[in-house]
Amino acid sequence: MKLIDAHCHLEPKDFPVAADVIARARAQQVVHAIVVGQFQKPGDFGFALEAARAHPDFLTPTMGIHPHDAAAAQPDDWATLERLCGLPEVKAVGETGLDYFYNHSPKAEQLEAFHRQCQLAKALKKPLVIHVRDAHDDCVEVLRSEGMREGMIHCFTGDTDAARRYLDLGFFISISGVVTYKKNEALQAAVRFVPVERLMVETDSPFLAPVPFRGKKNEPGYVAETAKKIAELKGLEADEVALTCAKNTRALLGLDVAL
Repeated sequence: MKLIDAHCHLEPKDFPVAADVIARARAQQVVHAIVVGQFQKPGDFGFALEAARAHPDFLTPTMGIHPHDAAAAQPDDWATLERLCGLPEVKAVGETGLDYFYNHSPKAEQLEAFHRQCQLAKALKKPLVIHVRDAHDDCVEVLRSEGMREGMIHCFTGDTDAARRYLDLGFFISISGVVTYKKNEALQAAVRFVPVERLMVETDSPFLAPVPFRGKKNEPGYVAETAKKIAELKGLEADEVALTCAKNTRALLGLDVAL
């Protein structure tokens, strides 16, 4: 089995020694991971770029402003985001998107930040990494209005109808350990519906550890459990699912990773 974790967070507050996490992931046949660079506070975009530069054979960074933090970003932060996303090693813009479940930032400011990052991705010809929760209608409308056709819906937790709309726009669907949880029939039905050629697997570490690790701090080495669950739902071999999802991630982000 060869795996790529399509979305993880490796901030020092959660993982003081990134090399240890990477070693454990390699032992579980994870060959690469996408580490998300995320606006933390004015002037601070976190550890992702530093981690990826220390481990370029295993980590590839993205950079974005999360919808939770849209209201906190200052003009200088937007300028920093443009500079960071323009770096050749930063392969995608995000995570960006909309979250109407928590509404940590007002909807209007979330929408403005999402539009801005769509426009940045278009200008740089880089894909989007999208976070969406309880906001599929507005998310689809923004993507349509901006003409976005390239990216991934990270940690997808919607139903088959939502999945269909993102597939129609050209997006990949990235599945986290949430799919392994009980009482998740709508998401599991969506996974059965989405062609494996349009799926990715991720951990979203340190969050959302899959069964049998639920309740523990999640990390890239656990991504195999998600691939196994997808294989079970689709009646496929786990190795086939893992490899196809890895190839999808490699293709979208232009990774130089042998599979």
